[in-house]
Amino acid sequence: GVPAACPKLYGVLPRPCHALVLLNPQSGSGRALDDFQAVVQPMLAEADIATTVFVTERPHHAHEKVRDEDLSQWDTLVVMSGDGLLFEVVNGLMERPDWKEAMKKPLCILPGGSGNALAASINYYAGYDHVAKKKLLTNCTFILCKGLYTQMDLVSLSTASGKRFFSFLGFGWGFISDVDIDSEKYRWLGSARFTLGTLQCLAKLRVYQGPPRQPGPLPPDSLLVPLGQPVPAHWTVVPEEEFVLVYAIYQSHLGTNLLMAPAARLHDGCIHLFYMKAGISRVTLLKLFLAMSRGTHLDLNCPHLCYVPVRAFRLEPRVAAGIMTVDGEALACEPVQGQVHARLCRDGRSGKEEHDCPPPMASLAHGEEPCI
Repeated sequence: GVPAACPKLYGVLPRPCHALVLLNPQSGSGRALDDFQAVVQPMLAEADIATTVFVTERPHHAHEKVRDEDLSQWDTLVVMSGDGLLFEVVNGLMERPDWKEAMKKPLCILPGGSGNALAASINYYAGYDHVAKKKLLTNCTFILCKGLYTQMDLVSLSTASGKRFFSFLGFGWGFISDVDIDSEKYRWLGSARFTLGTLQCLAKLRVYQGPPRQPGPLPPDSLLVPLGQPVPAHWTVVPEEEFVLVYAIYQSHLGTNLLMAPAARLHDGCIHLFYMKAGISRVTLLKLFLAMSRGTHLDLNCPHLCYVPVRAFRLEPRVAAGIMTVDGEALACEPVQGQVHARLCRDGRSGKEEHDCPPPMASLAHGEEPCI
């Protein structure tokens, strides 16, 4: 049933239920379609969930499908892929003239990629043990079969070149983004690609210069001013220096085996901002990433690693160098800023989360949006 704590945050899928499944057969190790047929379909059939399967054939195919399709025939949209396909779906929905109604359609993620960060996060919020691969897929399918969904924050990101994106997972610049994009050529390895990519990027560790600054019609970014203007006076500005990485994450997991923000929840109204200053040794950086597999990296009290929960941020690189990513997808390196929009999306989950009605963030009590 619906949790008693905050019943307005939850809904239940109807029975019988009709789901549009958007599936990328090339994601991860290339087994998404086989796994869907072998693992997912039998479970959905037992739960009285009928499926229409849309197999993507090219980049942006899912984006175009959900942007242009009459979605009224389906009760939920299911993404069977990595996080990149869900990024396409969310932004396709936000381009519809009826985006407010479209975003009320519950979304479900089934892990079929190599990162699977949102799937791992939902598994974590549900209180399940840490699992990967087929066990994670089974857990996420079980959550879909239960039919309970809740609201999820999205972050609006805008760039100096005039682009605007809606992001559900995270924005990064530096080491983590380097690993994500540089390891694409090892996609066939599944999640092991990130381990190999981390070791390779450690060998050629780069630093980047740029001060991080923290802080119908589409929802307005009321906390932000145009990128050409200085940030508001009440923002916190991190002194200009060199960074190894900047990462703004809004879910608990950065990947199946990377618990980056243990305090994060689907609708906590918060961006969990991490930045790492230059000068850290390769050995210490490796220790931090090993600790992140258990979510204990902050316990190491590394003076180079800073963490602050924020509602908005701005990043202004001194030079256009390095890789930026949003939800694992590469972006051109340029000034970017973002703010959280609370509960803009609906997402399937199990209802076991402890912090269903999060209190106001104490670190934001004085209205400060830390700025990078």
